[in-house]
Amino acid sequence: MSKLILTHEVTGLGSAGDVVEVKNGYARNYLIPQGFAVQWSRGGQKQVDQIKTARVARELATLEDAQSLKSKLEVSPIKLTVTAGREGRLFGSVKTGDIVAAVEAAGIGSLDKRTIELSAPNKAVGRHEATVRLRTDVVATITLEVVAAK
Repeated sequence: MSKLILTHEVTGLGSAGDVVEVKNGYARNYLIPQGFAVQWSRGGQKQVDQIKTARVARELATLEDAQSLKSKLEVSPIKLTVTAGREGRLFGSVKTGDIVAAVEAAGIGSLDKRTIELSAPNKAVGRHEATVRLRTDVVATITLEVVAAK
């Protein structure tokens, strides 16, 4: 087992600044190369404190701000225009970065792509759902309307 300090939020494992123990292969092959974690050391506590301070600064300032952003996101579907074939199948899939760009283009606000979770890859035109974790206690479910570019 490897002892790591998470630098980003990892679903099912923890949030930034948490010290976790995971299997060696998971740490060596995924968490560390992707930049989601660093090796734990005795001097790492200072780094943990910095990460937690940065996380607090990045979170939305108040619960009211998060609630208002949640209501804006859930009001209407977010329209994504993508290239697709004749059958309505996409060339690739909808990524979280695409969703962030569409939300900003709609003038709703800005999101961090790491807070968006897709239940399954979106590889066809139509309506899909995604969840956005604005804070630990505020989760928005957004509707994505994927349309083919003409």
